[in-house]
Amino acid sequence: MASATVENVVNYQQEIVRPLANFSPSLWGDLFTSVPIDNQVVEFYAQEIESLKEKVRRMIVSNNNNMAEKLNLIDSIERLGVSYHFEREIEEQILNSYNACSRFESDDLHTVALYFRLLRQHGHHISSGIFRKFMESDGKFKNSLRGDAKGLLSLYEAANLRTRGEGILDEALTFATAHLESIAPHLSSPLKEQVAHALEQCLQRGIPRVEARRYISVYEEYESKNDSLLRLAKMDFNLLQMLHRKELCELSRWWKELDLVSKLSYARDRVVECYFWTLGVYFEPQYSRARIMLAKTIAMISVIDDTYDSYGTVDELEIFTDAVERWDIKETDRLPDYMKICYRVLLDLYDQYEQELRQQGRSFAVHYAKATVPYYLLAATSFIGINSVTREAFDWLMGKPKIQVANVTICRIVDDVATYEIEKKRGQSATGIECYMKDYGVSEEEAMEEFKNIAENAWKDINEECVKEKSVSMEVLKRVVNLSRLIDVVYKHNQDGYTHPEKVLKPLITGLLVDSFNV
Repeated sequence: MASATVENVVNYQQEIVRPLANFSPSLWGDLFTSVPIDNQVVEFYAQEIESLKEKVRRMIVSNNNNMAEKLNLIDSIERLGVSYHFEREIEEQILNSYNACSRFESDDLHTVALYFRLLRQHGHHISSGIFRKFMESDGKFKNSLRGDAKGLLSLYEAANLRTRGEGILDEALTFATAHLESIAPHLSSPLKEQVAHALEQCLQRGIPRVEARRYISVYEEYESKNDSLLRLAKMDFNLLQMLHRKELCELSRWWKELDLVSKLSYARDRVVECYFWTLGVYFEPQYSRARIMLAKTIAMISVIDDTYDSYGTVDELEIFTDAVERWDIKETDRLPDYMKICYRVLLDLYDQYEQELRQQGRSFAVHYAKATVPYYLLAATSFIGINSVTREAFDWLMGKPKIQVANVTICRIVDDVATYEIEKKRGQSATGIECYMKDYGVSEEEAMEEFKNIAENAWKDINEECVKEKSVSMEVLKRVVNLSRLIDVVYKHNQDGYTHPEKVLKPLITGLLVDSFNV
């Protein structure tokens, strides 16, 4: 009887066919497991930054009545990644500009487009009708604007903040894109490089930290640059990079101690890429704890994702799904040995979060994160390490607000498109693309195009909610927007940059965590 049972188990194991993906190993080795930091250098940077901040602060609050100059200064500060030092001062200036909307007059396309973009970026509704002065009676933009590269670039960036039904901005985006593509080869540096990059990655959908890293180099080439602001941006970047490397060192050691790379060899080893993801959500120093929490969660979500897509059988996954929904250590006994490993780590992780947050009276935050489905888990977990995020903000998220629905849509759609070919080769059935083709009787090309349209409309919804949603702070909204931005960048051109980081993420990670600026 016993021998027959053993034989049945062996036969069962032999029948299991696992769709192994054979993921490439980590690109980084032990690069970030040890990060020496010179405290004297840190102190020097901190003192110099404080001095430079005062100079820049005086520029922001000066009595300069030239609105165009003030708008350009604020834009530079934000694009250089140092606006978090001056949030109160900048918001005051933006509010003054918004209140002066009825008196704002300019025939300069760049200034008008910049005014429009900055107000919308800060959550203020401003009508797209402000661009009518640049249009003909037939609703087309004036041909005389075709050679205004700076104006077209600003119009292009402004138009990417469009919402549904804004025909003027739809036309603006088409017009600006076509003419920027036409004149780009004939421009001089650094505007030439800036236009080329914008056409590849518009500002609204770019990762703020990545965009700041790139813009510092661009800004340095402009004759009109402000030396104090440039030095502040470089020194602040370098100082934050030291903090980020320290956090990544802690995370890398945690990952190494777990040893999931050898215990669960089917899963992707992407802890550095997970940390990069958190820098996309928030890079500022006050979010240090939040980054560590979120990075650990993303690392475990990645392992679980690979368990579903690349290893687990249908029967095993049904049991695992039920166990995760119950969130109870007793469920471990029902799981196969390999699933027990990641299930225990997941439960331990959230127990640690709960203990840490209980000391501050915020343990409620962990319960919200546990209660969410996978696509909501990232947003909820991105909130739990932020002291200012209230219970009401979590309730808002659980209510499936329009901006989060749009974020989830972008995550699903872009991921489906980027991984479609690979999953098809792996023999995985019922991909999102194939389901759409079957349900609507369309070709693969038509399904792909429709998915892109759905994602585009989701971005319009995000833009709309950033100026309409007033029940939560902009700090909360930015976390959701940044998650969508990450998807746009990491899966650019239908590439899965997370699974295959060599082309997409390696240069970005190197720029943020390896290379520093000379000062």
